Amino acid sequence: MFGVQITDGPQDWQIFQQENGFGQIRAAGRYFLREEVPMKAPQVFARVVREEDGRPLQYWQKAHMDETRAGWEISLKVPAGGLYRLETCLAEENEQILEWAMRGDMRFHLGVGDLYVIAGQSNSAGYGKDPAYDPPEPGVHLFRNCGRWDMAAHPMNESTGTIHPVNQESANPGHSPYLAFGKMLRREIGYPVGLLQTSLGGSPLRGWNPKEDGRLYRSMMEVIRSQGGKIKGVLWYQGCSDTNREDSSTYLKRFGEMVSSMRQELQQDVPFLTVQINRQTGVLEEDRGYWGMIREVQRQAAHEIPGVFVIPTLDYTLMSDGIHNSAVSNVAMGERLAAAALREIYGKPGFPAAPELETARFTDEKTVELTFRNVRGRLFCYDGVRPDISIWDEEGEIPMESWALCGDKIRLILSRRAKGICTAGGGWKREPQNPMPVDFETHIPALAFYQFPVEQARRPGGQFDAAF
Repeated sequence: MFGVQITDGPQDWQIFQQENGFGQIRAAGRYFLREEVPMKAPQVFARVVREEDGRPLQYWQKAHMDETRAGWEISLKVPAGGLYRLETCLAEENEQILEWAMRGDMRFHLGVGDLYVIAGQSNSAGYGKDPAYDPPEPGVHLFRNCGRWDMAAHPMNESTGTIHPVNQESANPGHSPYLAFGKMLRREIGYPVGLLQTSLGGSPLRGWNPKEDGRLYRSMMEVIRSQGGKIKGVLWYQGCSDTNREDSSTYLKRFGEMVSSMRQELQQDVPFLTVQINRQTGVLEEDRGYWGMIREVQRQAAHEIPGVFVIPTLDYTLMSDGIHNSAVSNVAMGERLAAAALREIYGKPGFPAAPELETARFTDEKTVELTFRNVRGRLFCYDGVRPDISIWDEEGEIPMESWALCGDKIRLILSRRAKGICTAGGGWKREPQNPMPVDFETHIPALAFYQFPVEQARRPGGQFDAAF
């Protein structure tokens, strides 16, 4: 083989993280002359062209030469966009016309855009098994477990030729929410999206926390470093494996440790786009509230940890099995995550946040008023079905006589006077039977909440007492 060889450089389909609208494409290799075409001062040239029309982003650039090893290297500053093609050629150093220069290696379908890490457990790995129209799209690419870039397509966490056995799935995964995420994001921001897959089905948080087991965290960081060490954000769906007494009670602290460790190691305030866990169906054992606890700390994390954002999922009732979201649900979830990214990371208008409980208070001895933020229209419950909302006092759950919606509020009429400290929960069960209220204008459901303090009513003398 004569001409220019790329021995260290981009792969076909690779996406480079942009910073301030530009990315660096680096390449290096060797060159080989032909005996019948001698050169006094061989020079490697490189350029990047747009694949859609062949227009060069810049004209041929000279590479740095190492004549002792017949080597070369170059770094090209490329604007966000793509898809691009990297071309090389070999000619005399002072050659002005390179139309018939000696051949060189090329790399195809490159992009400069934003990289997102896929992390968490099986609903991040993607186990939707039903059909859904969600085709691959150039400009949304995936760094597969085999260590090669490809156009993103389902299943994303399959393990053919994996070089990361720590997150190898025991069964073949299926449909993932993140192709839909990438496609919607790319349409809105106008440049490519790259996905780095690191998730593992069934993985508890301790596998992702470097202060505990941390093996999945270390694998994730290895993947990030292999792609330049800079990313735009993390896509996080995890928590089902922590729905037990010990793990749920410490989840917020341990999740914060993982986020802090990652940001410190990358020297970057990486945003986390998180998902309130959906549901588990068909389980007959007593619901002890652990699913509600995880959903609640996921809601709290978005307030207590800067740069953490959360979306609801309890309206995605279509499942592929007892715990895995269906492909149809995954498409909707991916687009909701993309909307959150566009709102919170890119600052784009027109992508509203989910309603969220702001205050809970007694307005009289048997009436609790729940007020929600982020309501653009009015709260609405389909078919007039009361949402899964509960009020507890020191004696347990208080039955309700009636309820009503009024703008951004829900009023609950209790069947008896409350005793002592009271809390509220909505969408807290492992398998909620009724939907959470939605904003009628956006049709986004409210985030689930659990053990939310209810403010006591005020006596005429100024004291607070839920029971008057």
